[in-house]
Amino acid sequence: MTGIGPAGTAQRGRALAELILAESGRAGLGPGSRLPTERRLAADLGVTRSGIRLALAALEADGLISREVGRGTFLREAAAGALASARDGQRGAGWPVAADQPASAGSGQHATAGQPGSRGRPAAPDFAPADVMTIRRLLEPPAMSLVVAWATAADLEEMDRCLAGGDRAETYEEFETWDLALHRCIMAASHSPLLSALYGAIEAARHGQVWGDLKRRSASRDRRDDYQADHRALVTALRARDSAQAMAAMRLHLARVSDHLNATDPAAGVTWQ
Repeated sequence: MTGIGPAGTAQRGRALAELILAESGRAGLGPGSRLPTERRLAADLGVTRSGIRLALAALEADGLISREVGRGTFLREAAAGALASARDGQRGAGWPVAADQPASAGSGQHATAGQPGSRGRPAAPDFAPADVMTIRRLLEPPAMSLVVAWATAADLEEMDRCLAGGDRAETYEEFETWDLALHRCIMAASHSPLLSALYGAIEAARHGQVWGDLKRRSASRDRRDDYQADHRALVTALRARDSAQAMAAMRLHLARVSDHLNATDPAAGVTWQ
């Protein structure tokens, strides 16, 4: 298991998300199948319901499940590969497949998203927050011109989905999951595999212990609302195909993050020259 702390909590959530997906595959579930309830998942996996909620938030942010009020939680088409891999492995008892499983649930495309992390993968790299923010401010604002040029209607819908997830988030960890998902899908909307790969390194750094500890200490409801307002302004500019405004919105957002981190720990030196 991962270490204690906010980064450790996020990584445990990712590991649990992967376990839920693997057990779903071993139980023979497929895209469109309904997952067991939070209570049942917690009992079957021997974890708390808060842990299950964090894992489901990660799966939803990755576009692998959809949660429908009054109906339940359903596996999406994007989960097909991971489910097939689990079925090809050691098949366990898994969960019973309900007789009333729908053939499909929900629709909509999504930008390419990272899969939940492997329980055996190395810990996230620990880069200084100042280094992370410097590289983000070098890479993300200029990339908005590519996103404006190449984003599809499905990409914009995915951004809206991530914005809605951030609005619904009840905990710091859930909000961070949706924050990461939004920035990931924005960069993926450039349709540049190299740019997406470069951003993947930044996202990995944001899972590091040093970054996670500082970001959590800087968190507050007011700041979360500020970030969401920044996110909405950014997506609005992208939808309007306004490169200049989108770049300005991304610069403003990253500057705000830096200011909040600095106010929390001036010694972190998250500055921009």
